[in-house]
Amino acid sequence: MSYKRLWFLFEFGLPTAACSLWYVPFMPETERATQLKQILQQDPTNTFARYALGMEYSSAGEVDAAVGEFRTLVEHSPDYANAYFMAAQALARVPDRTADVMRWLEDGIAAARRSGNRHAESEMQQMLDELAI
Repeated sequence: MSYKRLWFLFEFGLPTAACSLWYVPFMPETERATQLKQILQQDPTNTFARYALGMEYSSAGEVDAAVGEFRTLVEHSPDYANAYFMAAQALARVPDRTADVMRWLEDGIAAARRSGNRHAESEMQQMLDELAI
């Protein structure tokens, strides 16, 4: 097991199986998504697996599926600021969804403030400011 993976396990307290999915770049996207779904069947509140599945959908261009995963994630963990930001970024790729993007960013900024995540707050504020121009 690599130092990076050990740090990730220590920092986030995640099961080894979930972490292994994050660090296997050659695994086909469908296989990663399948494994993440299996993890979520066993533990629907697993924030790492839910976030990773949302990212898989987003990378594949499946915006509605990605946003659905991020929505489920913030229902269980309302202060998970990065989920709001990733949902906003996914939606930003779709024409005529600016209002939805702004809503996700505003909610995400509030979540970042609640959790003290200044970095996420500033990133989302910057994106929101750019949309307002």
